[in-house]
Amino acid sequence: MPAEYVEGRPAPWSVPVVLHDPDPQWPSLFEADAARIRAVLGDVALAVDHVGSTSVPGLPAKPVIDILLQVGDPADEDAYVPDLVELGYWLQIREPDWLEHRVLYRRLERGSDHDINVHVLAPDTGREEVDRLLGLRDWLRTHDDDRELYAAEKRRLAARRWRHVQDYADAKSGVIEEILERVARARS
Repeated sequence: MPAEYVEGRPAPWSVPVVLHDPDPQWPSLFEADAARIRAVLGDVALAVDHVGSTSVPGLPAKPVIDILLQVGDPADEDAYVPDLVELGYWLQIREPDWLEHRVLYRRLERGSDHDINVHVLAPDTGREEVDRLLGLRDWLRTHDDDRELYAAEKRRLAARRWRHVQDYADAKSGVIEEILERVARARS
């Protein structure tokens, strides 16, 4: 079963991807959001991590804070979604056939002071994806050559127009896989 868009998949349109220069405020925006999430979820939040391009100093990015929230069972939405809704998030995507992944959003156009994506995975069933997200982040933070390689690919792809922003994200997979191969070799 493909991803379920809770409010419906956004209609296709030609969208520009606008990359911003690295912003030194991104980590503090994450910390404030993470503190709010931890406060409302308590022990339900097994881990709250900053991932994605805004988590890597020196990397241009769309100004969207990506948060990885690990919970015991993402399918048990009653355990975390209502509390996150109280913080202004809304559940947008369910992927029951892909690690029970969920995505919640908070957006400027809905009253947030910045855009946020919260990706929800479990530490056991989602371990490989959690390791990929954190491994890529940590590698890019410490390997200037790969950070620049990734930045150049992001800029090249951002120069195009995309039917959906997800198409832009998917187009980056080649360079991401190349970098993750180096991460895997370094770990072995």
